[in-house]
Amino acid sequence: MSTNTSTTRHADVSIGNWKAGVGGGIAGALVMGALVLAMNPPTLAVAIPSLYALAPPPNPGLGMVVHVSHGAILGVVFAGLAGAFDLDSTGELLGLGVAWGVVTWVGLAALLMPVWLSAVGSPASPPFPNFAIPSLLWHLVYGVVLGGVYVVVDAS
Repeated sequence: MSTNTSTTRHADVSIGNWKAGVGGGIAGALVMGALVLAMNPPTLAVAIPSLYALAPPPNPGLGMVVHVSHGAILGVVFAGLAGAFDLDSTGELLGLGVAWGVVTWVGLAALLMPVWLSAVGSPASPPFPNFAIPSLLWHLVYGVVLGGVYVVVDAS
């Protein structure tokens, strides 16, 4: 006769502040979008709206709407991670923001976006993989603003 004991561990992501995540994600995406518009307008005007067949023709307004929507959703994921890892100090949340910026750059911008744009036949389809340094900068800015706004909104 044998006895089996199993242990189940659950990560509680409900303790993250999703409202702070949405606010931080929107703020981060707006700042990042302004930076993209200043440095490489076709990314925001053609590539991002092309993900959903909203371009061509170039449309930076629709690109910004799509981009900010993505930023808000990714902000909620950030909030879940902050809660799961029980992060609450400014330094920890800013650090998570930097890490989240790098993760979104690698996973979404460098790997997923080129495949997606190619699949939909976008004229703005970059090569695969697309580890563009300006894009890393943009995503780092997103992450820092997200983390900073999260700290402020979560404290209020």
